Amino acid sequence: MLAAAALLPVNATLGVVLAVLLAAAVTVAAVARLADVRGRGYARAIALAGLRAAVQLSAVAALIGWVVRAVPLLLGFLALMFSVAVRTAGRRITDNRTWWWAAVPIGAGVLPVVLALLLTGLVPLKGVALIPVTGILIGGGLTATVLAGRRALDELHTRHGEVEAGLALGLLERDARLEIARPAASDALLPGLDQTRTVGLVTLPGAFVGMLLGGASPLLAGVVQLFVLVALLAVQAVAVAVVLELVARGLLYRSRTLG
Repeated sequence: MLAAAALLPVNATLGVVLAVLLAAAVTVAAVARLADVRGRGYARAIALAGLRAAVQLSAVAALIGWVVRAVPLLLGFLALMFSVAVRTAGRRITDNRTWWWAAVPIGAGVLPVVLALLLTGLVPLKGVALIPVTGILIGGGLTATVLAGRRALDELHTRHGEVEAGLALGLLERDARLEIARPAASDALLPGLDQTRTVGLVTLPGAFVGMLLGGASPLLAGVVQLFVLVALLAVQAVAVAVVLELVARGLLYRSRTLG
């Protein structure tokens, strides 16, 4: 705890630095006119994301001690985390009612890993251990689902003619879509792969640093971080495969047309 406080003291200076950094991010996004394909600028989104993060982390910090006291409260909090992730991922992929399908890839990736950890006793059914581990896995599944879903649907829209050509050649609609969308969706694995390949050389991820600050040995911190990275690769691989299948089968879409 002393090491953590020495690294990042919670005081007025920290608040000023955070505000300046957020303002800088908003200014750069506004000046560079960073926007999505629909022309919606990211400056406002960055500002809101920063403010939401501050409010949400403050709330979690206040609730976490209360939530870990009972298993029902713990499970309810985990369900809330999952629900928010599903809505966030789904709305990033599509604006229509099919957004809820995002629950399938995230759940398919995260639930088996969490159950395996609980059944093997590697992670106890306690909030102090289960919440951060599950949160990391859900976050990884969310990112992979969003990237894979958006890239797959963008590719189907851009290369709509190639999908039609595949259908003309006798391919099933699912197979024609898969041929076009698979390479683009698979790129969603790149961030996780790069993070795993460069760990310790380029970056020291949060789990490693957090355990060191908490007093763990470098060896234990390294083992835990390795576990987190490998578990994330498993979660993200499953999430990408499932969301690709949903897109190929037309369950997750942006319009009734291909793409």
